[in-house]
Amino acid sequence: MGVYEKLSKKIKITSGTREWADHNVNCILGCYNNCRYCYAKIIAKRFGRATDRTWQHMKVRREVIKRSYRKMRGRVMFPSSHDIIDIPRIEEACFTALKRLLENGNNVLITTKPRYTIIKKIDELFSNYKEHIQFRFTITSSDDELLKFWEPNAPLFKERMESLKYIFSKKYKTSVSVEPFLDYNPKSLVKQVMHYSTESIWIGKMNYIHNNGIQENEAPFYSNIRKNYELPHLEEIYNDLRDYSKVRFKDSIMIKLTRS
Repeated sequence: MGVYEKLSKKIKITSGTREWADHNVNCILGCYNNCRYCYAKIIAKRFGRATDRTWQHMKVRREVIKRSYRKMRGRVMFPSSHDIIDIPRIEEACFTALKRLLENGNNVLITTKPRYTIIKKIDELFSNYKEHIQFRFTITSSDDELLKFWEPNAPLFKERMESLKYIFSKKYKTSVSVEPFLDYNPKSLVKQVMHYSTESIWIGKMNYIHNNGIQENEAPFYSNIRKNYELPHLEEIYNDLRDYSKVRFKDSIMIKLTRS
């Protein structure tokens, strides 16, 4: 029996945010980051809640902000379909939701492409809840050219690393999401973030890659990203990183390895 056949008998496939948390909370519609691969944007467009033009203009979901957020069993991911952005009304809404979650005793996984000012404010406002917080910073590449293309309005690599180092120095639980990995091989990035991750480093692939409406100057980016996720290359990356104790592979990769 081959290594991937053995894996298929061991892994339990989950879906969506369930890989990371038992619940998720989102208080905003849209996301300023405007990532090209964003699943939340695709779903919002499908159900008529947003368009390509309106997605990055974030709207506060007032009905969500007003909730009391009782104590929930397990871990709560906040947010999962938008980011915490340093726009005053968005920042205020996110901090209100986070405060209510923590005040009621919830364990919160804060997921973000981190902006340094936001991370410092979270520390200043919620350090008394440190035992109930884990950060999971999305750092998909150390190459700013790739970040600017795929995640056009999100922070660049230096700011994300500074945020990770800062919150690590403040003794919070930390982890990193390299999903989707944008570099051909994420091993170098894993090595850069490993010391500052107290728990795990998650490797995942891009699940939504456009086929239509691609401009000529964009084509190389799409061609290269598809090469990243070809099966032989995923096998190579898995074998390269599987012995790193903090590395975890998202189901998006494990499904492809075990069901091919």
